[in-house]
Amino acid sequence: MSKGSYFDINKNLAGACHMALWAFLFLSPLTYWRGTGFEFPHYLMTCMTPLFQMIVFYLNYIILAPKLFVAGKHRYDLLINVMLLLTLGTLLHYWMVYVNTIYVPTFRTQSDTIGTISYIARDSLNLAIFAGGATALALARRWVTTDQKLKESEAARVKTELSNLRNQINPHFLLNTLNNIYALTAFDTVKAQEAIQELAKMLRHILYDYQQPTVTLKDEVEFLQNYVNLMRIRLPQSVDVKFDVDCSRTDVEIAPMLFISLVENAFKHGISSTEPSFIHIHISGGEKEVVCNISNSNYPKTGTDHSGHGIGLQQVQRRLDISYPDRYEWERGTTEDQRIYNSKITIYL
Repeated sequence: MSKGSYFDINKNLAGACHMALWAFLFLSPLTYWRGTGFEFPHYLMTCMTPLFQMIVFYLNYIILAPKLFVAGKHRYDLLINVMLLLTLGTLLHYWMVYVNTIYVPTFRTQSDTIGTISYIARDSLNLAIFAGGATALALARRWVTTDQKLKESEAARVKTELSNLRNQINPHFLLNTLNNIYALTAFDTVKAQEAIQELAKMLRHILYDYQQPTVTLKDEVEFLQNYVNLMRIRLPQSVDVKFDVDCSRTDVEIAPMLFISLVENAFKHGISSTEPSFIHIHISGGEKEVVCNISNSNYPKTGTDHSGHGIGLQQVQRRLDISYPDRYEWERGTTEDQRIYNSKITIYL
């Protein structure tokens, strides 16, 4: 259900409740008549009570509560309501006395002041109930509206931040990839050409397939496999690179380009020109979770190498926090001998 239709349903439901309430109050005088004593003019004149209740309710609901009470001008709201309730309460009392004088032969008016004041106070308090109810509803509506605006503002902020993070990933990814291709052109132009073709495939994914908030696990795996194939072109045969996939469901949706920074990091820090090296990538997925497990030999960059500046892993952390709040686990770190680095992300769908 869309947000627009959701609010339309709520608005229609509120309107139906209002109509039902006032229909009940305007029809309630009919319960006082029995047999053949019903007279339509008498009924219309007794409808003055629910009419005044309606006036008090909507004056507070539409004008007084939003303009004064919600705005913090409680004293003005109270003063206007007291004057309004006493005025309408007095008018209602004398109106009902007039109606009863016409249509109730046995009716006797109260001549004492105390009795008149008590009746006016009763009618005013009756109207005050509707004023209080209208104010409470106006406050509730304001609270719901404010809360909804805050949620929409937060959602827009998160969406913008997530979009910015995704836009940052592309230049970061391209920078690392172009550096690799540049190094490759120095000793093998054929492989460099192959690498450019592989890069073109990945760029098509980025430009056309990855503009949606989610992609299928199958597409994400293919993207990572293309990247691994691209990196293999420039690696010596002695480097052990494995990419294993064990997915019972490949049609599940996940955030795009979420794991590419981890794979980049593995190739950046897991390769040595003199020591045995390995990179093992294992991705599994099903209906309830997706797991990306990467292990690589650990050859950290020297203090003079500032390429990357660790921005990739920072982006992964932030994207996980935004896309899967409280629905992921990230275990990472080196072994005790500092020779192997492990990174395992589990996303709960």
